[in-house]
Amino acid sequence: MTRKRALVIGGSVGGLFAATLLRSVGWDAVVFERNAEELAGRGAGISTHPELGDVLRRLAVPFDDSMAIHVDRVIFLDNQGKTYDQRGTTRTMSSWGRIHRSLRDLMPQDKYRLGMSLQRVEQDTEGVTAIFANGIRERGDMLIGADGSRSSVREQFMPDLEPSYAGYVAWRAMLQEAEIPPAVHAEIFERFTYCLPQGELCLAYPVPGLNNETHRGHRAYNIVWYRPVHPEVLTDLCTDASGRRHGTSIPLPLIRPGVLAGMRRSAHELLAPQIAEIMGRCTLPFFQAIFDLASPQIAFGRVGLLGDAAFTSRPHPGAGTTKAAIDAASLADAIAAIGPEAGLQRYQREQQPFGSGIVALGRREGAYLSAQLKPRDERKPWELVPWDIDDLMRSHNSRSEEVRKVLTESRRTSEPIKP
Repeated sequence: MTRKRALVIGGSVGGLFAATLLRSVGWDAVVFERNAEELAGRGAGISTHPELGDVLRRLAVPFDDSMAIHVDRVIFLDNQGKTYDQRGTTRTMSSWGRIHRSLRDLMPQDKYRLGMSLQRVEQDTEGVTAIFANGIRERGDMLIGADGSRSSVREQFMPDLEPSYAGYVAWRAMLQEAEIPPAVHAEIFERFTYCLPQGELCLAYPVPGLNNETHRGHRAYNIVWYRPVHPEVLTDLCTDASGRRHGTSIPLPLIRPGVLAGMRRSAHELLAPQIAEIMGRCTLPFFQAIFDLASPQIAFGRVGLLGDAAFTSRPHPGAGTTKAAIDAASLADAIAAIGPEAGLQRYQREQQPFGSGIVALGRREGAYLSAQLKPRDERKPWELVPWDIDDLMRSHNSRSEEVRKVLTESRRTSEPIKP
């Protein structure tokens, strides 16, 4: 019997979760990635949640100490480098690259195709066709758009839907463990570190290293620094040295040296010197403008959206990778049970409330940062108060619980579709 064929657009973590899980339930899933070269993470440390481990184990990928690093202490540093508070925690930190590599290794080489930029999608009662910019046409029984927050698939079906700018950016930097000065390493490396400049938020934590290694001496330290940025300033940040504007996202090598120098000066002024030292030694820091998006629909006949293409959450819940895994598991189960079109409708019913809930959670946790762009006399009282450590720690320690609550509530409220 000929296996049903799924076309998965997007070769990042979401696309790989979709493809590997669909293959596990008997489908011939093929991934089409627009980039001509293999994807590589750019300092992307991630939080993990138990549901992510559940999905990885379903694919026979052990979620063990080779996948992540456990952190049991949180410290708060002032801009002089002094620890003014510390708390216990239980967090498991990994990296985009480590998860991606584990999933990529599961895909047969001929089922992961690079340099395939989607142009448009056509579908009929029998199947779906993907037409690529190089003229290649691929036919399948179903197509999954897992091509990120700027999804080409979503744009075709909902052209007026755009991600919303949250009003701040995240500067990211990662430094390999062996490159961190011993004194700095001894003070912060084994810990989750917070710095709280007025109206900003910086967090840092250990993650797998350059070759996705998690043993001592071969790990890395990851920094995420959230800074409010007015839209017109963002335009300037995304303008290269030749004067060319790159919208709201600029390729890492094109960030102007002056922008990087200004960021490093601010780090030395506002952050703990231990963190500023790592920022200064990192050769490839970069920034991401923070956006979010909630799709009103994620199933269109034989076409579905998954991961950030369906719902783009702010990073604060640390659930982007976990959400993609849960999306893909829901999709595979629904398709295996009742086929592509009815299965996609069931998938929509399950994942629509979950995705909306995660986006809402991210907005709540990032509201203080967004409020910094308002004139002071237009802010609510709580928007004028600096970060409260107790509130921050409650949120920090309950991330997995909050994600689980959103998932549980979404399953309770979703209405089943009969086969």
